[in-house]
Amino acid sequence: MKELKILHIVAGNLNGGAAKGAYWQHQGLLEIGVNSRILINSRDALKDESVLSIITGKKALVKQVINTQLDLLPLKLYPNYQGGNFSVGIIGHDITTHEWYKWADVINLHWINGGFISIKGIAKINKPIVWTIRDMWPFTGGCHYSLGCENYKTGCGSCIQLGSEKGNDLSNRINISKQKKFPKSMKLVGISNWISQQARESSVFKNFDIRTIFNNIKCSDFYPIDKKFAREVLGLPINKKIILIGAQNINDFYKGFDKYLGAIKLLDKEKYFLTFFGDFDDSLVENFGFDYKKFGFLNDLISLRLLYSSADVFVAPSIMDAFGKTIAESMACGTPVVCFDSTGPKDIVDHKINGYKAKPYKIEDLKEGILWVLNNEDNSQLSLNAKNKIQSTFDFKVIASQYVKLYEECLIVN
Repeated sequence: MKELKILHIVAGNLNGGAAKGAYWQHQGLLEIGVNSRILINSRDALKDESVLSIITGKKALVKQVINTQLDLLPLKLYPNYQGGNFSVGIIGHDITTHEWYKWADVINLHWINGGFISIKGIAKINKPIVWTIRDMWPFTGGCHYSLGCENYKTGCGSCIQLGSEKGNDLSNRINISKQKKFPKSMKLVGISNWISQQARESSVFKNFDIRTIFNNIKCSDFYPIDKKFAREVLGLPINKKIILIGAQNINDFYKGFDKYLGAIKLLDKEKYFLTFFGDFDDSLVENFGFDYKKFGFLNDLISLRLLYSSADVFVAPSIMDAFGKTIAESMACGTPVVCFDSTGPKDIVDHKINGYKAKPYKIEDLKEGILWVLNNEDNSQLSLNAKNKIQSTFDFKVIASQYVKLYEECLIVN
């Protein structure tokens, strides 16, 4: 087998969200000797020679901004559209003319929205494609998470998120376009068993080759730090149990923050200290009577590692999540996690071994899980189990090796 040349297509900022998982996957491939590159549509190339942006000047930047706006234009036709969580996918760049595209053996798509690659643009790719599914958009009529709606299984239409009652609405047309235009030879990879199963049940991907390769964590970036030291550095109390929660946008509906609020209301205010990272509104908890501290967005690894290590438990109450990157990061730092036994997170946490999986979506059991972890007599074993699970199952080099086998399979078939 000749040397593999893999090109990843990634929209957005490589420092956060789905793009971070793609970047770690790329780094894992480099670590095990695979020739890997990333093409992005932001100016955040991280001073990495293996990352290149299509934004090469003012003209390209203006085109990207216009693409983003044009791609959202059809949503203006839906006055009851709820906002957010929806991409149309009709506008994008033609990556097939790019020199890195011509260089590559396999194209690995990741999150490609925001006017980067259109549905038509994916159809134009004439090389082996692996598409890492990091949310539900690839197989829905435009939403990134269906939030309980199952219309994506039958072709969409009457879209709740668009506020539409028409069967042949925008969501239906997007879904049909995907069914017609997506290359049938694509290999699809869900980053959790749950997202893979949703793809199999969808009208878009029901006859495609779909397998699961978990999302990855760079364990050399996330590892335990002495808890007392971490708290002293961050100015946190030494004598209280600390409950941590965090996400890029905690207030996103599917992050389940309301479930978390319901659970902590039931806890002893004197015993516990709350910490938060991400987009967080103080008014949500300031009347609860807890002492707390918010850290905002943490873009540097040292601060994030310290915060995970300082906590006694990390709570991840997501209602719907393709994986649960913060769960894996926390566990890699030795902090047990409480989540619901559903969607992506259930693959990461092992019940009462390295955390607690509450019954979906029971606030009372979420509270019981938090208390079970905080009061566990063998917390050091929980922490060790959490760290070991991530290192053995989700480390970026472990995952990269699984992708290599898939890439080689693509080249043999083609």
